[in-house]
Amino acid sequence: MVREIVKDPRLLSRRAEDAGVEDLETARDLLDTLAAHRRDCVGMAANMIGVNRRVIVFENGGTDTVMFNPEIIRQSGPYQAEEECLSFSGARKAQRWRTIQVRYENELFRVRTGTFTGRTAQIIQHEIDHCEGVLI
Repeated sequence: MVREIVKDPRLLSRRAEDAGVEDLETARDLLDTLAAHRRDCVGMAANMIGVNRRVIVFENGGTDTVMFNPEIIRQSGPYQAEEECLSFSGARKAQRWRTIQVRYENELFRVRTGTFTGRTAQIIQHEIDHCEGVLI
């Protein structure tokens, strides 16, 4: 189901709680909402649709990917980026890493580790910031 985008900084600044099997529907809603905003959006976190759980979705080489409970465990190559967000107007500066290694759970809640670079790494970092309550 396509959900409304949350724009309230008080809600978006709360640190998300760990996700579990009960959040599979949230992931489906995130994927639907991302698809509906495809023109303006490449990633979303659950708090952007009003669910305070650690679930993110993002476009990854033409495929939408879901991560539950993602955390960056290694990073390298810091740089300054400028990003936009559906929840806020305008662009904002953010420190990002060119390469990140992320530990997360897949849709079967099996722990996985992946290494991401470039644009995909930047998108993931932006969405993990949402999970941490960091306003971008």
